[in-house]
Amino acid sequence: MTQDQYISVRESAQILGVSEKKIMDLIEERKLEAYRIADQFLRLKRSEVLSLKNSGSVTPETGPIPYTTVERIADFFYFNDFYIISAILMGLLLYLIFYV
Repeated sequence: MTQDQYISVRESAQILGVSEKKIMDLIEERKLEAYRIADQFLRLKRSEVLSLKNSGSVTPETGPIPYTTVERIADFFYFNDFYIISAILMGLLLYLIFYV
């Protein structure tokens, strides 16, 4: 297998030392080619990210990349939606069983 593995936006950001938003900006500027896997997952070729890094056209960002409260809440609901919906349904069913 060649080094043309597909990597995520987060992995690309870690390799280049920039934020995920910067990676999305580079995709919009057509400096990086993005591929959709199963029409859902956005991936980039590792070789293209490494060649962009070696070209020196992207400077790594210094300092911590902020993880805002809104992003934290969005991630919480994204990763726990099944459990939240299940708890609501169980509460509704218990209400129906005991009070109706």
